[in-house]
Amino acid sequence: MTAAASHLGQSQIPSQQPAGLDAEAWAARLRAANINPRSGLATDYLNHFNEAVMLLEMVPDMPECAEDFLTWTPLSYAEHFTASNFKARDLAIEAYENAEPAVRAQFDHLTDTMTSILTAVGTAMREAKQDKTRMRLAEQATLWVKPLIAACGGIINGGAEADVETIMANG
Repeated sequence: MTAAASHLGQSQIPSQQPAGLDAEAWAARLRAANINPRSGLATDYLNHFNEAVMLLEMVPDMPECAEDFLTWTPLSYAEHFTASNFKARDLAIEAYENAEPAVRAQFDHLTDTMTSILTAVGTAMREAKQDKTRMRLAEQATLWVKPLIAACGGIINGGAEADVETIMANG
């Protein structure tokens, strides 16, 4: 994030409307589609990560759920909406592409981090021979990913900027 954007705070940086579209009309379209007009992002994408966390949370009580988690596939923002039944999926992708670059970069950094964690945990679970190891992996991954999902929610909803290093240090 640039120093100027860092001092400004993302809650003050509105999503950029496409050329030739009035800012108020763009914001109204986004609000109607459940896309935050300030960030240009939709919380629906977080369902992709919440699904993985839900499956991981089940592993300690039902180790066989590790197999369900292993079917989880990483999806980019655009891939998620393209594959979803989200009514305004094309608008969600367009708004993401028009989001303030600094906000989108911060959001992408967090979602890339979550994807890396979940992918690495999936690889480790495939290699693990014991349920106890899979259970520990699931518990640790949940502790890492849940705060990142919350931080993404803050970015989407235009809250205070996420301090990724602090989140990761506390996870």
